[in-house]
Amino acid sequence: MWGTIALSAATFMNVLDSSIANVSLPAIAGDLGVSPNQGTWVITSFGVANAIALPLTGWLSQRFGQVRLFVMSVILFVLASWLCGLAPNMESLIAARALQGFVAGPMMPLAQALLLSSYPPIKAGMAMAMWAMTTLVAPVIGPLLGGWITDNAHWGWIFYINIPVGFLAAFITWAIFKDRETPIKLLPIDKVGLFLLVVSVASLQIMLDKGKELDWFHSNEIITYAIVSAIGFAFFLAWELTDEHPVVDLKLLKIRNFWTGTLAMSVAYSLFIGNLVLLPLWLQQFMGYTSTQAGMLMAPVGLFAIILSPLVGKNINKFDPRALTSFAFIVFALVLWMRSHFNTQTDFNTLMFPTIVQGIAVAFFFIPLTTLTLSGIAPEKIASASGLSSFVRIVGGSFGTSIAITIWQNRAIMHHAHLVEGLQQGNSVAVNTLNGLVSSGLSYEQALASVNRIIDQQAFTRAADDIFLASSIIFICLIPLVWITRPKKIVAPNSGGPNANSGADAAAGAH
Repeated sequence: MWGTIALSAATFMNVLDSSIANVSLPAIAGDLGVSPNQGTWVITSFGVANAIALPLTGWLSQRFGQVRLFVMSVILFVLASWLCGLAPNMESLIAARALQGFVAGPMMPLAQALLLSSYPPIKAGMAMAMWAMTTLVAPVIGPLLGGWITDNAHWGWIFYINIPVGFLAAFITWAIFKDRETPIKLLPIDKVGLFLLVVSVASLQIMLDKGKELDWFHSNEIITYAIVSAIGFAFFLAWELTDEHPVVDLKLLKIRNFWTGTLAMSVAYSLFIGNLVLLPLWLQQFMGYTSTQAGMLMAPVGLFAIILSPLVGKNINKFDPRALTSFAFIVFALVLWMRSHFNTQTDFNTLMFPTIVQGIAVAFFFIPLTTLTLSGIAPEKIASASGLSSFVRIVGGSFGTSIAITIWQNRAIMHHAHLVEGLQQGNSVAVNTLNGLVSSGLSYEQALASVNRIIDQQAFTRAADDIFLASSIIFICLIPLVWITRPKKIVAPNSGGPNANSGADAAAGAH
């Protein structure tokens, strides 16, 4: 019982940190003197570093032992959280978040491996269901807790709360599991492949994050990042396909179920995360919502997921996983289509409804699609396949965040230009509005600034609607890709959640 609580607490802390910062971005950015869009680096740096660490989990666990590695990861995560809270500027916060994401990489799969080793096989499903609840509850609590802390205390406390939880989880885990340490082996590591992976992924992420700020390919710096990423990725592919001990087993991509499932998962997850970050930014910057109110709107996404995920996992073999995944994509598309009709007058309840419905899509998305992705793969390859799938998914989520924010800004500029076209000198509506503002006591310049703020609100709202609608269409277009797969009857994972390596695909790997 105590072992399960400790492992679940560490997992909860990890998953919480991937969602708690979303609603706090405007406050963090304002306090550190950067724009809210630059603040999205707080999310993407964590995701990219976490993705890079995932392929190393197998090697590290054999080098140090599963128990030692897990405890070290938790303690380092706590120290990184402390550094995040103390960060005096955005650069140091991004560095601390990258460290936090990197040391968090091994925590999810190792938590499941240690948990499964503690229960008899007949109770493995129950153990995984109990553990998976933490991965589903954390995204619900994260936005609420993050919003409340941001509105009532310094934003650093969204990271400081990890310190007591982490140290307690590490202490209990070591006390219970230290005598069950796994054998240690000195295996070679693909240093060249790892270096090329870090360089190519990091360069591409920096290019995406700084592109808008530096005017994209009109900047030599952006061109340099693009070239470095392209060359690094080309060499990475060539090296990994020929190395004896590759850090990523790319030969798995020859398997039809795996490459189609991984592609569908990464695109869908990038859309999911991109919209998950965009919505609270829009609410706080242009709809006047506080961090707490934005958190209240984001939290219900986990309600249906918590209720339905255990049922989906238990009955996965009774239905075609392609049909379940298609249903999830249709619900995602419906939710985003509803959001594409939001305007500046949309009330709280109307904003809330699609978020509640989205929980249904989450429940039917991760478990069936992971089952499809890993279907037909040899048991000895499951762990590698799970790690590669998780890596692509997490990188996709980070890229999705950057792309969504960039397109949002670009579309807002276009809409702003269209909206001001009609406000020529002599336009009766514009003249009456400006005169009314001036007569209320504003100077003419203040009146113009006030009108510009109204136009900005409309422009960014229309831009958000554009992204919601485009995302809805892409979800529908992903459905045929799912039906390319040829699922085979396998023992399905019994649990899952919004963080696939902390849910379904890690469960499959552990099983």
